[in-house]
Amino acid sequence: MIIGVPKEIKTDEYRVSMVPAGVEILTAAGHTVLVEAGAGLGTGVPDSEYAQHGAEVVGTAAEVWARSEMIVKVKEPLDAEFPHLRPGQVIFTYFHLAANEALTRVLLDKGCVCIAYETIQEADGTLPLLTPMSEVAGRMAIQEGAKYLERPQEGRGILLSGVPGVPPANIVILGGGVVGLNAAKIAAGIGALVTVLDVNLERLRYLDDVMPQNVFTLYSNAVNIRRMLREADLLIGAVLLRGDRAPILVTRDMLALMKPGAVIVDVAVDQGGCVETIRPTTHRQPTYMVDGISHYGVANMPGAVAGTSTYALTNVTLGYVKQLADKGWRRALRESRPLRLGLNLAAGAVTFDAIADLFHLPLTDPDTLLADPAS
Repeated sequence: MIIGVPKEIKTDEYRVSMVPAGVEILTAAGHTVLVEAGAGLGTGVPDSEYAQHGAEVVGTAAEVWARSEMIVKVKEPLDAEFPHLRPGQVIFTYFHLAANEALTRVLLDKGCVCIAYETIQEADGTLPLLTPMSEVAGRMAIQEGAKYLERPQEGRGILLSGVPGVPPANIVILGGGVVGLNAAKIAAGIGALVTVLDVNLERLRYLDDVMPQNVFTLYSNAVNIRRMLREADLLIGAVLLRGDRAPILVTRDMLALMKPGAVIVDVAVDQGGCVETIRPTTHRQPTYMVDGISHYGVANMPGAVAGTSTYALTNVTLGYVKQLADKGWRRALRESRPLRLGLNLAAGAVTFDAIADLFHLPLTDPDTLLADPAS
């Protein structure tokens, strides 16, 4: 199979979807890997290193897209990439389609095979391709929140750890999953007072067991959320519904409960966000104010630390890429339920129920698309 690795073009996205080790493994298995010139520079990988490990470095994104049977990316295709899309081409990346109806309809019109990192699910319920970036984003949420709590950034001027004689900050985390756990771990280590809210009591029991004494757990409901908003210096949105839009837990009128200069970091923004007033921002302009509350909505947080996140991501994506390349997408999905759960769109049809429901589109059973066309 010919596998294409284009350079990411999202603003301040420095990750790359494949590192030289992956190229070596795929080319040793007989596949061809096309890497766009400069694709790895944001991660610190020069073109020469890709070439040394067997990649063909090509000069333009157009050539990568035109020659490749499967495109492996980090982020969803953007407007400038739409002309390159073609029927039957496999695209393997983060799509987050539940928050982007326009992109969903473009991909349907183009007839692409869209396999989403974020909806691949193992038998134990884990999301293996979402987990590493959730770990990165959860940890980053605390350091970004700390920055924007500083007074020059229009924050409250609060040091998360406090100092002797002055109490630490109150950090409230909505969601106790991978993002919430990692945010709580970093916040607790700094010395903040941390409250994690979730509706899963078993998860709350687990967090109560493993977290230090400055981390508290609380059942998530509207009453408790409103109560904690009054105390929060920093609010972290960490809610995830697999492949679906994040539920709105903090409405516009609830902002009035928060302290002036408090900060919201909504890590769920790429799935629409769990705060009504959040919208996607970029690393260059990461925050904006609403009713005196600073909102941080960067939708590709891990892109800022590509030297870490590229390797964390490609450690888990490569095995799935190889399955798709070795077997072709139909056979790979027939033989792997986790991969089949990653299929969102194919041949102009929606195969993921949450997307069909959100955008009022017909749902197609993915099994009907997986028969070998040669049979």
